[in-house]
Amino acid sequence: MSRILDAILAQETDARELAALPLPSSYRAVTVHKDETGMFLGLPREEKDPRKSLHTEEVPVPELGPGEALVAVLASSVNYNTVWSSLFEPLPTFGFLERYGRLSELARRHDLPYHVLGSDLAGVVLRVGPGVNRWRPGDEVVAHCLSVELESADGHGDTMLDPEQRIWGFETNFGGLAEIALVKANQLMPKPDHLTWEEAAAPGLVNSTAYRQLVSGNGARMKQGDNVLVWGASGGLGAFATQLVLAGGANPVCVVSSPRKADICRRMGAEAVIDRVAEDYRFWSDERTQNPREWKRFGARIRELTGGEDVDIVFEHPGRETFGASVYVTRKGGTVVTCASTSGFEHVYDNRYLWMSLKRIVGTHFANYREAWEANRLVVKGKIHPTLSRCYPLEEVGQAVYDVHHNLHQGKVGVLALAPREGLGVRDPELRERHLAAINRFRVPA
Repeated sequence: MSRILDAILAQETDARELAALPLPSSYRAVTVHKDETGMFLGLPREEKDPRKSLHTEEVPVPELGPGEALVAVLASSVNYNTVWSSLFEPLPTFGFLERYGRLSELARRHDLPYHVLGSDLAGVVLRVGPGVNRWRPGDEVVAHCLSVELESADGHGDTMLDPEQRIWGFETNFGGLAEIALVKANQLMPKPDHLTWEEAAAPGLVNSTAYRQLVSGNGARMKQGDNVLVWGASGGLGAFATQLVLAGGANPVCVVSSPRKADICRRMGAEAVIDRVAEDYRFWSDERTQNPREWKRFGARIRELTGGEDVDIVFEHPGRETFGASVYVTRKGGTVVTCASTSGFEHVYDNRYLWMSLKRIVGTHFANYREAWEANRLVVKGKIHPTLSRCYPLEEVGQAVYDVHHNLHQGKVGVLALAPREGLGVRDPELRERHLAAINRFRVPA
């Protein structure tokens, strides 16, 4: 790997020279092990520790197939699906790999006793398989996490509807928390020239997810002037939602959990901010009983901030803890758009507030290639900015995932893979200088 890294850092190695460099037989990767899936059985969720289940180890370089690419990963980042994988919940991901492995002889590569995790990357193409024409060795890229087969007609209107749609690095192997990743060529997109490797790796999954939820015709179809309630508005997903709302001429109502996170939202340009901890909203009286009085108090607070208006759209991702309140506070005819469910998958709400007020619940899941490309294009143009707060080396991914698991972070948590230090990879310093304050908005001082 050292020869490959030297060639990449030199920036003068052409495609032919890079393609001629021999690939190593193995590479470092962050994995979970199939024989350890029971290690947290019986423990409360908060006591399950990713630092015990995640391993940084040498694994063999996978075979390259048609329509695929091997990418040297300079940096990656942590998403909540890596938290789920590390805790083996709601079920171990090895079931996904087993089912994928039954699809074809080539797919069998993914069914292994270890799972290389990670659904983001920024890096350099090393090899492309037969049939790949758009990309070549040496291209600087980021990757979105949609893996599709597209052999069924169902996926050709919206690739997210492909029956063989999977999330790379979660439902497939050979993910981005590693020195080398295996992706399909139609996952690749241009790396933003004004960002470092670690900054460029941060937006992929969450920015594309937020774009489909809010902007796309497959989501809420946000328009200028809409009031949009954004849960976790300074977090990995919510911070991109907040930026997209502002960039689209709508009005975010940001819900956060601390004064510092409220300050970040205001610095992004949001005016309406609710600190749910300071204002002590308790949407559940106990484990089984919700508290509609708190929904009403929350709705009244929203109207104070919007000049008496209810929200047109609720950007929902916490799930169980907040969903009843989300349905209640949405205006008549409005939309709750939901994904992720990080606080629990079982959503309970009073259907009277949905059906009698003609509201809609729209489920979205990641994004198709067009949506991911458009979301990345906004980053390339400096319209949307990374939300990177801090970086860990590959060997300390367990701590990075622990931080996200316990909500000890803001924005996105980055991971350096092959990049020897932060700050490398900038190709357009002029564009960077124009947006430097926004790029560094989430950074935690060393």
